[in-house]
Amino acid sequence: MRDLFENIPSDPMTAARHGVRPALRRRFFESAATSAVVDGFAVQLDGKPVLTPARRVLAAPSSALAQALAAEWQAQREVIDPAKMPLTRLANSIIDGVADAPAPVAAEIAKYLASDLLFYRAGAPHGLVERQARHWDPILAWAREAFGAHFLLGEGVVHVAQPDAALAAAGAAIPSDPWRLGAVHVLTTLTGSALIALAVARDFVSADAAWAAGNVDEDWNMEQWGRDELAIKRRTYRFEELKAAAMVLASLPG
Repeated sequence: MRDLFENIPSDPMTAARHGVRPALRRRFFESAATSAVVDGFAVQLDGKPVLTPARRVLAAPSSALAQALAAEWQAQREVIDPAKMPLTRLANSIIDGVADAPAPVAAEIAKYLASDLLFYRAGAPHGLVERQARHWDPILAWAREAFGAHFLLGEGVVHVAQPDAALAAAGAAIPSDPWRLGAVHVLTTLTGSALIALAVARDFVSADAAWAAGNVDEDWNMEQWGRDELAIKRRTYRFEELKAAAMVLASLPG
């Protein structure tokens, strides 16, 4: 399975725009299942373990997550399309990357936190101002309650320096477990907000609510100027990635 995921484009929509059509391997197995192993629960195809691009066993820390991974494999039909397997792609990146070097991943989340999407508000029009407040204010209020983190808001794109105490308080909530950390990182990069990602991790907002909060401005612009078909396809792909990250968090024990 190494070659299946090793060279796929990070964004299939961009690949399509440039005429890149990766060859897809035909389905070669009858059934996908899970099996208990030393490090958790491994995904198996016809009794053989699935390996990541780095030749490590595709194993999850919980049975529920392993079963979700196996279901993703089972759902493949005539061919195996990695672009339609967001959970497996995320698991591969966590096992092969995050687990070995968690510090840079946590640092990138903290960097987002310092200039979080939720801090920068529109001055007009009124409808956008109201929509930002409706989606973002509850998460900021939750951060104050959950972490004691009091952040400052600004208008426009001029940088707002945040209090060190607020950054430290929220930063302490960035998970250290590789699976949670990897999922939070994906949520952060997809929404542009570490606070939205942490709110999902702490079960304060759902995947749907996180997506809506992270796309307030884009949704508003599409409503005003119309929808682009390629952009919609790309959004669909990114939403599946977000749901996969949320599923990882929901499937982990504790």
